[in-house]
Amino acid sequence: MSEQPQRNGGDLVIETLTALGAKTVFGIPGQHALGLFDALSRSNLEFVSSRVENNSAFAADGYSRATGEVGVLFLSTGPGALTSLAGLQEAYATGVPMVVVASQIPLDGLGARRKGMLHQLDDQKASAANVTKFQQTVHHASGIPSAIQDAWARAITVPMGPVWVEVPQDVLLAQVMVPPVQDALAEAYEHPPREELVREAVNWLSDAQRPAIIAGGGVRRAGAQAELLAVAETLQAPVLCSPGGNGAFPWNHELSLQSWVEDRHATQVMEDADVLLVIGSALGEVTSNYFTLEPRGKMIQIDAEPRVLESNTPALGIRADAREALKFLDRDLRAAGFISQATWHGQDPARIVAQTLEKIQARLDEQDLAKERKFMADIRAAVPAQMQTFWDMTIAAYWGWSCWDTRGGQFHSAQGAGGLGFGFPSAIGGAIGTGQRVLAVSGDGSSMYSIAELATAKQHQAPVTWLIVDDGGYGILREYMQGAFGKATATELARPDFVALAQSFGVPAREVEVEQIGEALTEALAEQGPNVLVVKTLLKMFAPTHL
Repeated sequence: MSEQPQRNGGDLVIETLTALGAKTVFGIPGQHALGLFDALSRSNLEFVSSRVENNSAFAADGYSRATGEVGVLFLSTGPGALTSLAGLQEAYATGVPMVVVASQIPLDGLGARRKGMLHQLDDQKASAANVTKFQQTVHHASGIPSAIQDAWARAITVPMGPVWVEVPQDVLLAQVMVPPVQDALAEAYEHPPREELVREAVNWLSDAQRPAIIAGGGVRRAGAQAELLAVAETLQAPVLCSPGGNGAFPWNHELSLQSWVEDRHATQVMEDADVLLVIGSALGEVTSNYFTLEPRGKMIQIDAEPRVLESNTPALGIRADAREALKFLDRDLRAAGFISQATWHGQDPARIVAQTLEKIQARLDEQDLAKERKFMADIRAAVPAQMQTFWDMTIAAYWGWSCWDTRGGQFHSAQGAGGLGFGFPSAIGGAIGTGQRVLAVSGDGSSMYSIAELATAKQHQAPVTWLIVDDGGYGILREYMQGAFGKATATELARPDFVALAQSFGVPAREVEVEQIGEALTEALAEQGPNVLVVKTLLKMFAPTHL
């Protein structure tokens, strides 16, 4: 009988994650995590090694968004763990389920004692408290499977988000006697809406003449698109999607106000509603048109995160997953024999939507935006209908929040926390997770946050086309400062030759004129592996309507 290799705490981490359904892990090896990575070598998990921990977090985030699975992130101790936090803030703000396994210094160094250990922090998990749902330190190897399983359940329970489990170096290296983990089950805790609140919401909606809906990212995360469509059509309610909710409702539906949340014409429709149903949105800064939205009627707000309810506007707050809540609303409306009597001051709701979209386009027509509108239209025409896209915090993405028709794909952006550098690494995660080509869009400023991930994309032959719009600096900040102060300060940037730099990584790249983006993008999206397109142009934003 052959002797089995000795297993350690790292094996328990790997075995539990595998049993829970993990397929891919993102991260960077570290000294205190060597036991974890040694165990990884004995598994079937695919490991994607980024070049900066923050980009590993973005990649795990993008993997989760694109696949609907839990993203898994391995972190080293101290500096490695801390470097990931900005990426985790985006996942936390957007409700992306992730399990983070961070290493720790040896057990006898934990606490506030300053033993002078490498990477030592007084309380590492406290550093993650602002950007994760839950944090735990495992002190004994036998506790690893339960800790990972519980963390997974917390990650997928609404409001979903990243959870943090850290394991000290000696616990990862400790030999274990427990048998291999063969099965693990992590189920989300259910949060159905309270029946009396649903009944009250139905009472309000039954009396409404001008119901309207704002659909946020919570609708998309819950997979509640069909339920939203059913309720909207039953109510005959115009639907406005937030940037995070873009794709929650069919773009060209007769009741769709699309995602023009930053336009006063759309804001006015929401304000005129006698009952405004807000689902999966905090009515935050952008969705509320920079806090100028002031509903004159009643408001019903449904969200899985109780802290969101009534955070900006008084409402009938219903804590629930968007899909479950919409199912309950649809059931009770049908049971009550509801028949829509919607009329907007004598006009049909679909006509109000059409008139509003016409006003929005007319406002854009009054501005010198022909280049910007054609640029976005050319990108949309070149991108296949089912392709997923990942957008950094750049002017093109700000346009995308309002004008991008997701069609059959998904629109992913960093508007949850708003940090730079999301686009390219999250696209790598999405491409690896789905095995399908994706598009990433960045500016020259934001691209420098993740430029090192060209090496990751090349190493893993990730099918990502990266479009870099180079305007010579932080374009949106330049525009904001010029508008506010008449001049811009510290917005101009020296930058590399992006084409030559990408080629030095072995990644095909070329520069194209703004007028050629459609043709060039069509060609790039048909290629294999990663590639880069660079467009040197200055894009402008449409005029704000909240000032």
